[in-house]
Amino acid sequence: MALEQHDPERCPVKATMEVIGGKWKPLIVYYLMGGTKRFGQLQRLLPDVTQRMLTKHLRELESDGVIHREVYREVPPRVEYSLTELGKSLAPILELMLKWGEKYVESQPLRATEQLEGDLASE
Repeated sequence: MALEQHDPERCPVKATMEVIGGKWKPLIVYYLMGGTKRFGQLQRLLPDVTQRMLTKHLRELESDGVIHREVYREVPPRVEYSLTELGKSLAPILELMLKWGEKYVESQPLRATEQLEGDLASE
């Protein structure tokens, strides 16, 4: 596959990274691929993200048209997040990332073990 050079201001990879780049956005989209989630469910799936950062990324993804935020007028209030059609179109990208990550983790068993040991030691 030959890569085309694009105008840096209109680079498709840059545009994609602006929408889903960062540490948490791809994971948020990945978990929403499994279906609608409430804020608390996303917090439990992403225990290392702060509430402030999760809220920020959810708002950005909503603003970019990747996710839909549904507010139910109930007591207590209920908010659910789901992927839009645009968000669902990211599935092939995330599936490729998943497959690449599985191969990478398999090829790096010592590194994964060291990470796990570090996590256990910090508890």
